[in-house]
Amino acid sequence: MARRLKVAVVGAGYAGCAAAVELAAGGAEVVVFEASRVPGGRARAVQLGDDTVDNGQHILVGAYSETLRLMRSVGADPDRLLKRTPLCFEFPGEFLMRAPRLPAPLHTSFALLLAKGLDWREKFAAIRLMRGLQADAYRVAPDRSVTQWLDEQGTPCSALPSGRRQRRFLWEPLCIAALNTPADRASAQVLANVLRDSLGGSRAASDMLLPQVDLGRLFPVPALDFVRARGGTVRLGQRVADLRHADGAWHVDDIGGCDGVVLAVAPYHLGALRPELAVAVAHFDWEPIVTSYLRYPPEVRLPGPMIGVDAGLAQWLFDRGRLCGQHGLIAAVISARGRHLELPASELEQAIHGEIARVVPGLPAPLRAQTITEKRATYACLPALARPAARTALPGLWLAGDYVAGDYPATLEGAVRSGVGAARQLLAT
Repeated sequence: MARRLKVAVVGAGYAGCAAAVELAAGGAEVVVFEASRVPGGRARAVQLGDDTVDNGQHILVGAYSETLRLMRSVGADPDRLLKRTPLCFEFPGEFLMRAPRLPAPLHTSFALLLAKGLDWREKFAAIRLMRGLQADAYRVAPDRSVTQWLDEQGTPCSALPSGRRQRRFLWEPLCIAALNTPADRASAQVLANVLRDSLGGSRAASDMLLPQVDLGRLFPVPALDFVRARGGTVRLGQRVADLRHADGAWHVDDIGGCDGVVLAVAPYHLGALRPELAVAVAHFDWEPIVTSYLRYPPEVRLPGPMIGVDAGLAQWLFDRGRLCGQHGLIAAVISARGRHLELPASELEQAIHGEIARVVPGLPAPLRAQTITEKRATYACLPALARPAARTALPGLWLAGDYVAGDYPATLEGAVRSGVGAARQLLAT
């Protein structure tokens, strides 16, 4: 019998778990290394008192085809673990856009036509922009910032009240939610890719998929169980200290004879493993994500499972009671840089409490609060950013992560696609 291909996967975030599952399904013997005792990487479960929460609140959309496929393949049923709801952008009292259950592309056109908070001029400008993108095959050439692109596409001028409302409640929130980069710095091409597969895709592709379990149980935990069930090994709590190529094989700590290695670590950790790889991301800039969890009595509820915050420190509020049964627990998410980073956690949490009180009458004081800051949550998704390829110059060494070259920004789907892509290329070669 032919010897099984032996592959080491370093990192058990979404990219590493995707690579490990694809490799194990392809017949390889997989060894997974993860420095943390909890899989998931920058999308992992953490403990907050008696509650298991996430180090950052994430949402998925129906267009996340690879994530959904892999979830099913490892026995994590998306229909049970994700709350599917039609696309809904709501800033209470200011703006509401909800996609009706109509076939594409009518669902997008009617969502914009029926949006509350925009005048007819703004609505037709938004529809014209989407149709123009479709006519151009969702290509923005040359790439430029989202703000520059909107200026050039004839959206209402940002200096006018109507233009400010359209950008403030539609394009800018979409941009920062998807790219974690402010519109004046973010890549218009990458945003166009996201719009192509969500608003420009099928009706189901635009649906929001809100996790009803923590992000670890959503995919990484069942993924590693899948690897173990196929003869693989998982080493949690082991940070790789030695990665070298000798005698035609890779050696990872005490594991030798590996035919290939998938490095699925955060990009700023590459240099510690192989110094020559650091140059691939030396030009990257980084953006944070801050998530504050505020625990209230169980009867406290938001108007919806996910709502936007206008002119506040928080950008999005999530009702964990509506999502996963943690009644009274509110998650507030702040993407990218901003003045919130200058505030002590207690002041930030108090300010967010005031913003929640604007939409929850009679809100009592929080029973407790905790803020989690990922200082380098994602790379800054800048125009024409050069991202490294999965295949490195070193034989049998591949990269996987949301920063690797691809259509998507730093999202769960971007990470999963990169892991699948690296695994398939490794198996093919």
